[in-house]
Amino acid sequence: MRSRVFSAITGAPPASFFVGSAIFHYLGPAFAVLLFARLEPTGVAWLRIASAAVVFAAWRRPWRAFSALDPNGRRTVVAMGAVLAVMNVCFYLAIDRLPLGTVAAIEFLPVIVLAALGARTGRNIAAVVLAVGGVYLLTNVALVDEPLGLALAFANAVLFAAYIVLGHRVAQRSRVDAQSGFGGIDGLGAAMLVAAVVAVPLGGWNALPALVDPVALGAGIGVGIASSVIPYVCDQLAMARLARSTYALLVSLLPATATVIGALVLAQLPSWLDAAGITLVIAGIAVHTERRDDAPGSPDATR
Repeated sequence: MRSRVFSAITGAPPASFFVGSAIFHYLGPAFAVLLFARLEPTGVAWLRIASAAVVFAAWRRPWRAFSALDPNGRRTVVAMGAVLAVMNVCFYLAIDRLPLGTVAAIEFLPVIVLAALGARTGRNIAAVVLAVGGVYLLTNVALVDEPLGLALAFANAVLFAAYIVLGHRVAQRSRVDAQSGFGGIDGLGAAMLVAAVVAVPLGGWNALPALVDPVALGAGIGVGIASSVIPYVCDQLAMARLARSTYALLVSLLPATATVIGALVLAQLPSWLDAAGITLVIAGIAVHTERRDDAPGSPDATR
């Protein structure tokens, strides 16, 4: 029964998984901002990663699939874990200093390069231009005077692009290594265990107050599940069936999603420029088409 339910879920259209990822990608962090009153941002980041690692360990036992990988596969998973750790710490430090929508817009900028690399037609180039224009408006041109916050936001952006590349490789390996029992979610689980270890010196100490604060601990676990389990699992299910360039362009939904969630949860109301940016982003996604030679499994899909 459980396997039939999981098969039915994984058989859904790949874009539907991305919608789930887009919603939870910033819903969890929005609630994490409210948690900053009880814990340092780096402590919240570690609590998010560690709670997700515990969930994956109990659910998937990822070390078994990890041991079946070849050395190259193991290096990819370890690299993905290190990227997840540093990326999440930079992200939380950034949203402690900047509006969520601004950080999301900056986060998208390197990602659009990945989409541009796969844009081989006039229609796809137009889609990239529309999406970039939308992000440009979402930044409101004039960013707040917070140099450290901006530096952290740009560092997070570069790491997010690296996460997409590494995550796509892990997802694509799930088909190649299916006979050995390895799956993309198993690779994600193993990477999250690595991330929990890497993040200890970055924020583990600041998470200790949560151990004597049931509200903070429960909220931190909830943020971990909403931010690092649900969206990352959705990412793997989408990446396994979408070309990297297609997925990278879909990521342009994230600034729009962050703007809406920031308004609903954090009362960071968007201006008319934000609304125009959201419209352009959605238009870019609507215009984009995936070429046959860019589909998952083709030589170009995993470059």
